[in-house]
Amino acid sequence: MLDAKFPKIGIRPTIDGRRKGVRESLEEQTMKMAHSVADLLHNTLKYPDGSPVETVIADTTIGGVHEAAMAKEKFDKAGICGTITVTPCWCYGSETMDMSKDIPHAIWGFNGTERPGAVYLAAVLAGHTQKGIPAFGIYGKDVQDADDSSIPKDVVAKLIRFAKGALAAGLMRNKSYLSIGNVAMGIAGSTVNPDFFQDYLGMRNEYVDMSEIIRRWDEGIYDKEEFKKALAWAKKNMKIGPDVYNDGKPIQFDDKAKEEQFEDCIKMIMIARDLMQGNTKLKDAGFTEEAEGHFAIAAGFQGQRQWTDHFPNGDVMEAMLNSQFDWNGKRAPFIFATENDSLNGASMLFNYLLTNTPQIFADVRTYWSPEAVERVTGTKLTGPAKEGFLHLSNSGAQTLDATGAEKIDGKPAIKPFWDLTDDEVQANLDQTDWVPANVEYFRGGGFSSHYLTKGGEKGMPVTMTRINLVKGLGPVLQLAEGYAVDLPENVFDAVNKRTDPGWPSTFFAPILTGHGAFKSVYDVMNNWGANHGAISYGHIGADLITLASILRIPVNMHNVPESQIFRPRSWSSIGTENLEAADFNACQTFGPLYK
Repeated sequence: MLDAKFPKIGIRPTIDGRRKGVRESLEEQTMKMAHSVADLLHNTLKYPDGSPVETVIADTTIGGVHEAAMAKEKFDKAGICGTITVTPCWCYGSETMDMSKDIPHAIWGFNGTERPGAVYLAAVLAGHTQKGIPAFGIYGKDVQDADDSSIPKDVVAKLIRFAKGALAAGLMRNKSYLSIGNVAMGIAGSTVNPDFFQDYLGMRNEYVDMSEIIRRWDEGIYDKEEFKKALAWAKKNMKIGPDVYNDGKPIQFDDKAKEEQFEDCIKMIMIARDLMQGNTKLKDAGFTEEAEGHFAIAAGFQGQRQWTDHFPNGDVMEAMLNSQFDWNGKRAPFIFATENDSLNGASMLFNYLLTNTPQIFADVRTYWSPEAVERVTGTKLTGPAKEGFLHLSNSGAQTLDATGAEKIDGKPAIKPFWDLTDDEVQANLDQTDWVPANVEYFRGGGFSSHYLTKGGEKGMPVTMTRINLVKGLGPVLQLAEGYAVDLPENVFDAVNKRTDPGWPSTFFAPILTGHGAFKSVYDVMNNWGANHGAISYGHIGADLITLASILRIPVNMHNVPESQIFRPRSWSSIGTENLEAADFNACQTFGPLYK
């Protein structure tokens, strides 16, 4: 994990500044609101290391421009990534608002009858819109009593949703995306676009040629003692599977060559990690420059073909980095994109920062209709997959946490690393084998992780996400909530054998709405914007929509109920009937967060 301070949420208790009665009567209630929000966030949300999210409350209530300025000064020193303003009353909008344009803002106006909190909320939101600073408005559905210090459930949901998005944006800011290599096989997403990363995510781009890995191999620029430990652990826990691709073919490697490739693969894990975040042990060995790393919160490896035609593939490296455990124990995952698909890497990063869980990187490979399944297998699909499914599979770069061995309430899940048990870690490893790479694809050999994502009786809730770039428009985000599903054994065997039997498989049944891109499972795949998708545990579509609006990325495809959509209030000034059109127009009007 990067050695960096985590951002905080700033809380601004605003108040009617009129002294000699009005302000004095509201001080306690206003500060109580601020502290209740701080407690909510602290007790609900966690940083990527598992520690509770921190907040900073202004030293005083904010009744005018001087107190607003003092709060801003305090927030700047504290590393604030977003603000939540709370008030039970009328306040002077333009005098009390935060004018920062490069962080997101939300305002909670108390729904009470004694003071016009809703009037201030509407006024200050209008001020934000007028100044080109989109802000989220939060207003409870039901009237509360003046002395009620609780936060209604609908307000809680919006506060949490906003805070998740603000923290995700803050965690990305000033970090790097590291490209190891260049463009893989003409994949559009691996043509890294610096304008996207810099203008929309506040990130820089770093670039390293794949030859840097060879240099570190040859010159021994890795921790030798750690390598011994890693190799011993890998030989014990990473079982080699059958050579399902190469047996009987003229081109194949003998056991000695495979053993050497396996050792190189373990070194690649360590080297890629060091390239991303640095390693103080390298400084001790005299490699001061290499010890610093590239301050990368996400990375990608080109691999194909210039590397994989000669060296072992990157699947072991990518799968283990994306997982939450290795020879050093349980840890936060690294976000690592195969084929240097930076847009899928960014999609994985969004998912991860909203959930603190590792990601599946997969090809959106095949649509299987119920009719095709019945024709091929003689079996009629039932349950979550009855309308058909998408076969998600790549050559073995996805997290091992996605086997389904991890459990929440006895059901398959993907958990943050701090909730993992040792038994779950071992079960993930036991359910994975490492198949020698298909030499027709990977001439340099290597290994591919191989397992099946088990969804359980009702399926494991997941969300598939993808960012795409449209010339003349910029980035757009699409998402599909659904379930990772189990298939009857005969169906799985048939599907697996005619695809890639040595790669991991996730079978995805999206939730259908009957309209747009979600009329059918076929329509979901037919409208998907690229060859890859990032798949996260949980139904997080609403959180993704909020984050996208913070970054000013429009959403062109989703199946989230309208009641869960939470965007800045200024979006409604651009349209309330067609929310998708309003979203596109608002993002274009306000422009990227950091431009």
